[in-house]
Amino acid sequence: MSTVTVITAEARRDSYDPFDLSAPHKKWQQFRSEAPVFFHEETGYWIVTRHEDVKQVFDDWNTFSSDNAQAPMRPMCDEGKRIMAEGGFTAYSGMSARVPPDHTRIRKIVQTAFGPRRFKAIEPKVEAIIDRALTGIEDKSEVDFFQEIAYPVPALVLFTLMGIPDEDVPRVKDWATSRAALTWGNLTDEEQLPHAHKMVEYWAYCRGLVAARKQHPGDDLPSDLLQAQSEGHEITDEEIAGVMYSVLFAGHETTTTLMANALKVLMENRDTWDALCADPSRIKNATEEVLRFAPSIVSWRRRAKVNTQIGSVDVPENANILMIMGSANRDETIFENSETFDIHRDNARNHLSFGYGIHFCPGFQLAKMEFGIMLRELTKRFPHMKSKPGSQVEYLRNISFRVPNRLDIELGNST
Repeated sequence: MSTVTVITAEARRDSYDPFDLSAPHKKWQQFRSEAPVFFHEETGYWIVTRHEDVKQVFDDWNTFSSDNAQAPMRPMCDEGKRIMAEGGFTAYSGMSARVPPDHTRIRKIVQTAFGPRRFKAIEPKVEAIIDRALTGIEDKSEVDFFQEIAYPVPALVLFTLMGIPDEDVPRVKDWATSRAALTWGNLTDEEQLPHAHKMVEYWAYCRGLVAARKQHPGDDLPSDLLQAQSEGHEITDEEIAGVMYSVLFAGHETTTTLMANALKVLMENRDTWDALCADPSRIKNATEEVLRFAPSIVSWRRRAKVNTQIGSVDVPENANILMIMGSANRDETIFENSETFDIHRDNARNHLSFGYGIHFCPGFQLAKMEFGIMLRELTKRFPHMKSKPGSQVEYLRNISFRVPNRLDIELGNST
């Protein structure tokens, strides 16, 4: 057995902060080279940075449990626990933190509803939502693309799929922000409390949605799951509410961030942008390269169920593990010139941005379809768009979601 890998003294002096996602790539590159698996004392997590090792952890659910995937990075304070308990919060992850056999049972049912038939049916609605959003900014000279387009559009798309009325979009987006801060942020006890109240509201909304669809079915995902239930498939109302709890968050927050991160990268690579405008057929592979180079989710968590090894490094039983997919996606042993954004890359789709193994993201088709339509329309309508000179982008402090606070774009309508 090997000895524990300790991160280099130089890296320790630089004080790695995994909650700071503003510019982590050089640090990740250093880790891949010098200490690809190491224990990070400040968080109590084992950090895993290479593609092969991240893929190994994702793939071996028998050894690496997903039961901590949705746990708050900083445990909930007693007052927060009281608020949530008295408010009836009993939410459990829809699928991402579940393990077989429950995960297998629920995922099989969800995939029957959350599949190609549903996505094909919703595609015209996606195009209409994007058309309406982009038409609304055509007369402007500049926009905050994050707030005006990337923030609302994926929510409107997802909520169409889920049967959520447009007027509820602001509330659900607000709950999603609270869930992200509470689960993947580093909040003080006092900062946790308002988010605890919002999680009570969020869970009540999910349960209410299931109850409403049971009385009045619609053409949407919760109705599909309740139909499967009525046909004898084993899934409870609480489990359906749990799926809503997960999908109402992950199904739009990740696509919001993908759109914003993609446009930022494309504006920084003008030759690539011009190439896409000239030949939209390149958008499909460009989508995979964006997912590799600038993913929405840059890390995810697991727990070692037994004493084990990752990349020849001993990892003890019950160790919390942070897999850095954002680093794995730039592993030089997998992707040649990995720090270069290249839409012609022939193996870009080997990224791990949707995970790997039994927990591979079930909504990947919707995310790609939605992003592809958005990129097609942007290249058609605003070929001369560019980043506003002097604009600054800051990123939300958290462990997993690389979310920009704004993205100021000049649309170039007068060019």
